[in-house]
Amino acid sequence: MTPRIPKAELPAGLKANMVEQLGAVPENVEVLWHSPEVAQDNLEFGGRVGAWDRADTSLKSFAHMAVAAQVGCTWCLDVGYFQAQNGNLDLSKASQVPRWRESDVFTPLERDVMEYAEAVTNTPPTVTDEMHAALLDRLGAPAMVELTAFIAYVNLATRANVANGVGSQGFSDACAIPLAKPAATA
Repeated sequence: MTPRIPKAELPAGLKANMVEQLGAVPENVEVLWHSPEVAQDNLEFGGRVGAWDRADTSLKSFAHMAVAAQVGCTWCLDVGYFQAQNGNLDLSKASQVPRWRESDVFTPLERDVMEYAEAVTNTPPTVTDEMHAALLDRLGAPAMVELTAFIAYVNLATRANVANGVGSQGFSDACAIPLAKPAATA
């Protein structure tokens, strides 16, 4: 996919930092850099969201990738899987998130989190009282608040990437286990 907005040139220091962190400059940052304020605020808020620690990192990673698969954000799936590897998460599970309903590698809690992430993502949202209560009971209020806000942020990021035409950059090519394609596109 070719970005719908041409990439802007980043400041040298930011560019070097991105290459050091990810091995390449993320195209979504280059697209957003046409408005440096938007790009910087997005990076700052994303960094803050990534530092939250009340919900399990694996659950948030699976939720992020479930949203990305549903919205069609190939960039988020690509980088999410790459980040799962760098975070020492279970790659055999992370690789199967795009087809979580057909895969047998997930626990009931992980399945419920991905179902919740998709329900939050639906337009309009389809979260039920029962779905929310079941997760709240297992996760506790602080983690449930964080998970919900995390999923909402991921929706902002995935939808902006898709709308701006930002696609996969090949970050996941470095991972040992291939990333599964969503069941609908497999």
